[in-house]
Amino acid sequence: MKTDARRHHDPEVRGFASDNYAGAHPEILAAIALANGGHQIAYGEDDYTGHLQRVMHSHFGPTAEAFPVFNGTGANVVALQALTDRWGAVICAESAHVNVDEGGAPERMGGLKLLTVPTPDGKLTPELIDRQAWGFDDEHRAMPQVVSLAQNTELGTVYTPAEIKAICEHAHGLGMKVHLDGARIANAAASLDVPMRAFTNAAGVDVLTFGGTKNGALFGEAVVVLNPDAVRQMKHLRKLSMQLASKMRFVSVQLEALLARDLWLRNARHANTMAQRLADGVRAVDGVEILYPVQANAVFARLPHAVSERLQKRFRFYFWDEAAGDVRWMCSFDTTEDDVDAFVQALKEEMAH
Repeated sequence: MKTDARRHHDPEVRGFASDNYAGAHPEILAAIALANGGHQIAYGEDDYTGHLQRVMHSHFGPTAEAFPVFNGTGANVVALQALTDRWGAVICAESAHVNVDEGGAPERMGGLKLLTVPTPDGKLTPELIDRQAWGFDDEHRAMPQVVSLAQNTELGTVYTPAEIKAICEHAHGLGMKVHLDGARIANAAASLDVPMRAFTNAAGVDVLTFGGTKNGALFGEAVVVLNPDAVRQMKHLRKLSMQLASKMRFVSVQLEALLARDLWLRNARHANTMAQRLADGVRAVDGVEILYPVQANAVFARLPHAVSERLQKRFRFYFWDEAAGDVRWMCSFDTTEDDVDAFVQALKEEMAH
């Protein structure tokens, strides 16, 4: 088949700005092509979305129900709406993605209040949650109804299953529900070397958002309801939140391709391994400080601002806190050892300069 489309980029160029920069894994593209052709019922009544439910059961238990959506922000907004009343609030880490990187969507579009807690490493604890878990009957204050965790966190750290279980037991004891933002859930499972169920349904999480885009999908995430009694009218919320895909088969087949075998784990393990290689290389460079434990596919570091600016002309990456000189380097499923080694060498050269 002829096409007028042209390639407008160099496919050999990779950076360390975001795992969203990576393309789609070839197995994902093959799955999309497999789902193409013929007619399938729209809006989620297709065969691929139906089969995805059975795949989700194998990972998250027989009560799990997946609601495919377009993107991570939409997934989080839908999930948090389903867990809260109009007067409800969500407790989260101050650094959480739902607070700092979603343009206020949970509050503006979801109509809920975020109650944030400063954390040293991005991780909540029962004690930190208690800083905001009060005033349940005070009509002058939004009612805390949900604790939202990110696994792994926005700072690249990972909760153990025991830590999440303790949070769930504490939150449930206060009458609250637990949401897990799993944009990088595969990286966390790979880091812990445990099944995803170990820190989700087995730990007491009520609803999670399952991430595909950062782990090799072309687009698409899913809200996965683990506790059906915790939510209301998910189908209606997904639609009114503009997250109902008409040709849902093309979202569902990507998630199936990730989860049906081990593609999700292979991709995550590789990204994590590249981050460890990067961290090992960076530690050998005088004047560069790694800020947080490297437990998934992110490396946070502090180095001279001028060095970062020069290095950015050679490799794409972002400042995390520009005033402090903090940067974030992300590895992806397609990051290579040569990419990492070239970056470390460039860092050494710029530091010496």
